[in-house]
Amino acid sequence: MSDAPARRRISPMFRSLLTYNYRTWFLGAVISNIGGWMQATAQDWVVLTELTDNDATAMGATMALQFGPPLVLVSVTGWVADRFERRKILLATQSTLMVLAVGVAVLLLTGVMTLPLMLGFAAAFGVTNAFDAPARQAFVSDVVSMEDTPNAVALNSASFNMARLIGPAIGGVLIVALGSGWVFIANAVTFLAMLVALMLIRRSELMPRAKGGKSTAGLAAGFRYVFSRPDLLVVFIMVFLVGAFGMNFPIFASTMALEFDQGADGYGLLSSVLAIGSLTGALLVARRDRARVRVIVISAAGFGVASIASALMPSYWAYAAVLIFVGFSTVSMLTTANGYVQTTTDAALRGRVLALYMAVLMGSTPIGAPIAGWIADAFGPRAAITVGGTAGLVAGAIGVGWMLWSGRLHRNERTRFLLTLDETRPMSVIRAMDPVAFDDRSTSTVPIRLPHEGKG
Repeated sequence: MSDAPARRRISPMFRSLLTYNYRTWFLGAVISNIGGWMQATAQDWVVLTELTDNDATAMGATMALQFGPPLVLVSVTGWVADRFERRKILLATQSTLMVLAVGVAVLLLTGVMTLPLMLGFAAAFGVTNAFDAPARQAFVSDVVSMEDTPNAVALNSASFNMARLIGPAIGGVLIVALGSGWVFIANAVTFLAMLVALMLIRRSELMPRAKGGKSTAGLAAGFRYVFSRPDLLVVFIMVFLVGAFGMNFPIFASTMALEFDQGADGYGLLSSVLAIGSLTGALLVARRDRARVRVIVISAAGFGVASIASALMPSYWAYAAVLIFVGFSTVSMLTTANGYVQTTTDAALRGRVLALYMAVLMGSTPIGAPIAGWIADAFGPRAAITVGGTAGLVAGAIGVGWMLWSGRLHRNERTRFLLTLDETRPMSVIRAMDPVAFDDRSTSTVPIRLPHEGKG
């Protein structure tokens, strides 16, 4: 039975929720993400105030260990996401993350947690997430049609930031009221929602998947594919710059909270305020029919301006207010970039390309977080935030430069001063008989039109 009448009744912003599998996945993700943000708040606060004496460098090292594995293991994790059933991968990774959360909780509640132990758990979380992230990102295209994928990606981001709006605030209150260990227990319980959702998903309604190759040659195919796409390279560079130097929010927000004489609850509130802008950005992206490069470029520059402005704020509440704009620009950029990568990548290589994307995004943290922590310790948090904002401005400038170089930005023939951006995407043509094992001589670029770009 056609769902066309229902699609006419529902807002385009929420059209992916008409699909049973996506609706089930979405509800489980909201609950699990709330717990995840509670735990993230607790972990940052434990390292900064319980295991060290306000040592932002130690906090940066913890983030580096947690976000480094996606970069180191990118070839393996991308191949796994393409080769095996993603639902089963997620059942395994989510169960492992739940067990690790219980382990941290026990050590905290018994008073035997130390900084080296926490660093070890951070690395374990990182390795598990290295396999979880590309499978989770690519799983979106398994539960909805390609036409609805940009919307589903944006709603995933909305779910993530809806949880960010609630989780840190609850986590901060629980730390003060019960102690950090119980926050990890609460997060472990929320993993059950995701596990139940994965088991309730109807496997018969999952989208057909293009199978990647089994050989090691297929691992290099993902890298060659990205390097054959100048547009993807520019997107990856912009994401790397913002991710490495600008998205160290736990360091920025926690050290600014201390500067304004705030406790764990004040830090949690800053994270929730950031999520107000993030959620707004995600929902606006969900309204768009497709992901556009110009949105990524404008959002990167907007992130830079908002971040530098936040570093100049004289009071806690003024800083919190500007964080709304920081969150809005950050999520607008990352959600659009994620949707662009998913909808313009060959299906047989999507898992590997998304693994590269997640490696660039999450793997940039081991580079930027220790630097941000050192700057915050040596020169103050405002200096660290300013460096991050500058990275955003540089990312925006690179995007504009590429648009000029590629010829996408041109003068509108009907008006004298209006500049327009050609959003036709170049897509590498891969051999039909073997979409994985292609070489440089078998590829070229041609303009294609994606869904919603028009007929013909």
